[in-house]
Amino acid sequence: MADSTTQSVLFPELFDRPLIARFDRPHASSDGGAILLKAADRRLGLMDALAGCLRDPRDPAKVRHGLDELLAQRVYGLACGYEDANDAARLGDDPIHKLLLGRDAIAGDALASQPTLSRFENGVTRSELLRMSEALFETVLKRQTKRLRGKVRTITIDLDVTDDPTHGPQELAFFHGHYGHWCYLPLLAYLTFNDEPEQHLVAAMLRPGKAPTSLGALLMLKRLVGDLQERLPRARLRVRLDGGFAGPELLEFLDEVQVAYVVGLPANPVLERAAEALLAPMRVRSEVTGATEHVYGECRYAAKTWDRERRVVIKAEVVQHAGREPRDNPRFVVTNLKRAPRRLYEGLYCPRGEIENRIKELHHGLAFDRTSCTRFLANQLRVVLTAAAYVLMQEIRAAAARTSLARAQVSTLRERLFKLGVEVVVSVRRIVLHLPATFPFRDEWYGVAAALGARSG
Repeated sequence: MADSTTQSVLFPELFDRPLIARFDRPHASSDGGAILLKAADRRLGLMDALAGCLRDPRDPAKVRHGLDELLAQRVYGLACGYEDANDAARLGDDPIHKLLLGRDAIAGDALASQPTLSRFENGVTRSELLRMSEALFETVLKRQTKRLRGKVRTITIDLDVTDDPTHGPQELAFFHGHYGHWCYLPLLAYLTFNDEPEQHLVAAMLRPGKAPTSLGALLMLKRLVGDLQERLPRARLRVRLDGGFAGPELLEFLDEVQVAYVVGLPANPVLERAAEALLAPMRVRSEVTGATEHVYGECRYAAKTWDRERRVVIKAEVVQHAGREPRDNPRFVVTNLKRAPRRLYEGLYCPRGEIENRIKELHHGLAFDRTSCTRFLANQLRVVLTAAAYVLMQEIRAAAARTSLARAQVSTLRERLFKLGVEVVVSVRRIVLHLPATFPFRDEWYGVAAALGARSG
């Protein structure tokens, strides 16, 4: 059907009588459950914190959409699955999206258009972006500290890099040989509190496509460690990184501030010789069992650029796959902890792999890689807004802890909690959302709503 503006369609022979489908309910929405986002933000205060970092240079007499509204419109839209500013053309009169911005669902003005949102994205300055990044971190830390009632024993800091493919003339986008496409390389930071399963996103820095893994990592770590040690001096900090971050300045900093670390090391001839005594019996064992075998050990090692020798834990592994020749797969981790090698590698270092799932959520659930603006700073703003949407979704997942959605991915949370047909009725005394009585995830929705402060009524 070429005409997308058609208000109704007819299926004359689909059932025992003609069926007509009409898009004619002006006060209805397909995002009826998204009011949970407003409840989550009321608990976090994230929208106000981010909006407080912005300065509006426009003439107040000519402003129809405040910067706080533009910011919230983009964040809530991202959380609902509308990653493009172009979606504003369809959502401008959506009653639920009006409610999310504090407007009257029926009589309130339409939301901002795509050109207005684009001007907003391109108008944010570098200093404002820095303040917004700080506000994101402070909001998450404040919320988690309150949730744990100040009983924060350990905080694990994870940094990781992901590729953000680009498809146009974006500033500082370059071809990356490893990934095989033009891209940006954002750097992300997560905090884990008291070995809980959730890893909380606290920082997202967009970087040029040719950036080495370590670019910006030391600066980000200094800020995170400094703030955490100041605000939670009794908490034990741990840093967990892969091999691309293992520069001498970073290790020296962590030793200087007495922060525990477990950092992967790339293999080199010296480390491979140290692993040989452990690998030899594993080759024999793997040949006998026909399976992958490994053992743990350790050594002392100092790269030429390091200021001292450090402890290196070795995982000496021989990989065995059917129909293939056995393959040596030694892994190395530098640390200042005294745990036994196996316990340190499997119990502390390996769980950092869960970060990959969090990054996939950002890409597949919130279109983190929709950095299609020409200006680099505008794309950095999009990264921050997506991070904010993810923080809201993490708060909703926490509220779903006693439901079947306790460990659901972002896309599943949106599908089962937000994408819900609703008709909105507004009277002088109240706003009523009429939702389907047959909604299959009604119990989960009730549970999340109650956890976010709703009462039976």
